[in-house]
Amino acid sequence: MRVDLAYGRHGTSVEVPDGAEVVEPHDLPGLDDEQAAVSAALRNPLTGPPLAELVRRGGRVAVVFPDLTRPMPNRTVLPPLLAELERAGVTDDRITLLCATGTHRQATAAEMEELVGPGIVARYAIVDHDATGAGHVPVGEVDGVPVLLQREYVEADARIVTGFVEPHFFAGFSGGPKAVCPGLAATETTLEAHHPRRIADARATFVTRAGNPVHDFVRAATALAPPHLSLDVAINRARQVTAVFAGPLPEAHDAACAYVQTSAVRDVAAPFDLVVSTNGGYPLDRNLYQAVKGMAAAARIVRDGGIIVMAAACEDGVPAGGAFARLLTSARSPAELVGDAGAPELDRWQAQVLGRVLARAEVHLHAAGLDAGEDACALFVPAPDLDGAVAGALERLRLRARVAVLPQGPLTVATVGASG
Repeated sequence: MRVDLAYGRHGTSVEVPDGAEVVEPHDLPGLDDEQAAVSAALRNPLTGPPLAELVRRGGRVAVVFPDLTRPMPNRTVLPPLLAELERAGVTDDRITLLCATGTHRQATAAEMEELVGPGIVARYAIVDHDATGAGHVPVGEVDGVPVLLQREYVEADARIVTGFVEPHFFAGFSGGPKAVCPGLAATETTLEAHHPRRIADARATFVTRAGNPVHDFVRAATALAPPHLSLDVAINRARQVTAVFAGPLPEAHDAACAYVQTSAVRDVAAPFDLVVSTNGGYPLDRNLYQAVKGMAAAARIVRDGGIIVMAAACEDGVPAGGAFARLLTSARSPAELVGDAGAPELDRWQAQVLGRVLARAEVHLHAAGLDAGEDACALFVPAPDLDGAVAGALERLRLRARVAVLPQGPLTVATVGASG
């Protein structure tokens, strides 16, 4: 049978045995009027005062939104939010939009217009966060480490963060406090948030927040300069808003995570010999760095020594020239990617997770945006023909293999149940 996969901007499909188990999240319907739902949530948050009471005339307002690696419906969420600010008497010149890049690259002018819409780009001041830049200020310490955050955010009279909530492969969930740390954090702060000893903890994984050392640091760092309002949404595969959660942290984020967990977590009876996975399509699969999430999702349900066939378009490449590319190029084995729990370094966290995946299973990589011969791909098996990769894996596994497909990749948290 053929199964449609979220891949790049337009999707693809793969041929798998008829008995393959297709594991997907519940695809909930979009709201009838998404922008009206956002406005309603801002006027009647889950707890705390409405937006209009949080902003004072003449005060500076910072509005944080996710960067180009996230399928956040910014063009749906930001207009009603900005309209509510206008309705409350906040003039355009008192509003700064902050793009929470974390340690990711900044957007080009064209990408920023695609991200938030040309009307918003033309009307409001937008600061694209640079983790290596000088525009950070200290707000305190967590675990003895200084927390440095974007100045425009810290010094705003009203701080509003927006995001969408999905399972996250080592922070539990996205959204909420992650908009601030690592979203607006200096590199040195992010290095501690993603320290190798934190990533190595078994609780640093999908949908786990209690006792998760990554989440604990992120939440504590954000609490040093908390947003006055958090606005999170849940989305379906069509990138439509299915629910809106507004209010202070952690309450609003807690509610959003609980909602998403009911649709994202799926039990399977036993591990699989072969798992076909994706990274959820564009923009989640725009580079190999991001695609590690889809591999980690597959590794949850593949047997030791099994095979993962990973389909991620990677139109931005590894990306080349960055720390992750350097780590991949220099590693000769999964163990070298994992490294040790010593001093943190940029992108080591992604390499750690990838190393654990590759130690568990062989990964066949189908990525149109990558040159299969480049050094950074040496630890993967190239799979230019997706159907051929699956057929070849089945032949090696003697055709009677248990096969699973994760068409939405890490947007599904498949878990081997008690019977596995």
